[in-house]
Amino acid sequence: MSKRAYNFNAGPAALPLEVLEKAQKEFVEYQGIGMSIMEISHRSSQYEQLNDETQSLLKELFAIPDGYKIMFLQGGASTQFAMIPMNLLKPGKVARFVHTGSWAEKAIKEAQLFGETAVAASSEADKFNRIPDVSNLQLDANTAYLHVTSNETIEGSQYQQYPDTGSIPLIGDMSSDILSRPVDVSKFAMIYAGAQKNLGPSGVTVVIMREDLLNDLPKNISTMLRYEIQAKNNSLYNTPPVYSVYMVNLVLKWIKENGGLAAMEKRNREKTDLIYQAIDNSNGFYRGVVDPGSRSIMNITFRLQDEELEKKFVKESEQAGFVGLKGHRSVGGLRASTYNAVPYEACKALADFMADFQKRNS
Repeated sequence: MSKRAYNFNAGPAALPLEVLEKAQKEFVEYQGIGMSIMEISHRSSQYEQLNDETQSLLKELFAIPDGYKIMFLQGGASTQFAMIPMNLLKPGKVARFVHTGSWAEKAIKEAQLFGETAVAASSEADKFNRIPDVSNLQLDANTAYLHVTSNETIEGSQYQQYPDTGSIPLIGDMSSDILSRPVDVSKFAMIYAGAQKNLGPSGVTVVIMREDLLNDLPKNISTMLRYEIQAKNNSLYNTPPVYSVYMVNLVLKWIKENGGLAAMEKRNREKTDLIYQAIDNSNGFYRGVVDPGSRSIMNITFRLQDEELEKKFVKESEQAGFVGLKGHRSVGGLRASTYNAVPYEACKALADFMADFQKRNS
């Protein structure tokens, strides 16, 4: 096989090489059944076993307590932006949000279509260069839920601590940092994540929901958009994204084989430290976008002195085998997405490239 690119794409993103090789081996015939996993019925015993095993693996790795349902849904996290208020925002209640950037804003705008919303805390005044202080949030009794975006993929900020909301449901969009570190799931009433960053390929969205939230949900919304229907049918109400769930299964096994979430966090911090050090030790040649206390271990955002130099950086990095280092079109700059599957060697190569680029352009 030819040399693989240094893949820093923000999503769809890098997958573990071992997972890709396992999927390649099983692509034509899955476990001796004479068919690909993509060809079998989702009502078959083989798929039901895969579906159940994938849930069990996620529950084990993420330390999900009893009393939660795991669902594999479609439509990405963006569909959850609408599905959550459709199901959980009742008349007389207010959906509250911590506004941390681009993805939080999308969630707010969707919720506004279905009911009353409010921003409980925001870092907009600081151009979203930090996570706002949520240690002493005061939430009114009419709060339906508090929604947080665990990691802002575009801005490059990440929660270091989550708010304590007491009896008010806390909902977390963890699309870009789920399974990157241990999390106390019991703090959350609901966690959701599109798979295409840390869990697998695009096509499936994981929803982890506390069972009490499934009670007394509205019956006047589309069947496919009702959590109670999806939970009752074990995510098999209609044809699920079979291959995407299969790939999530392989990724979860890879995480388990590599030490679980504590090991993932250690590895992620070690490899991202290489890049943050290249930024911080550059005497201002590179500038980190996010306040150090809110820096993400999944998406590293930085700038150079001007846009022309940034364009040169992107061009030369691509020639050197790096992919995905151009910042999001809405904010510009540069971004390295360092999800679980991005190896230490890729981050070391990027840090070395950054040092060399600085030397040649200072």
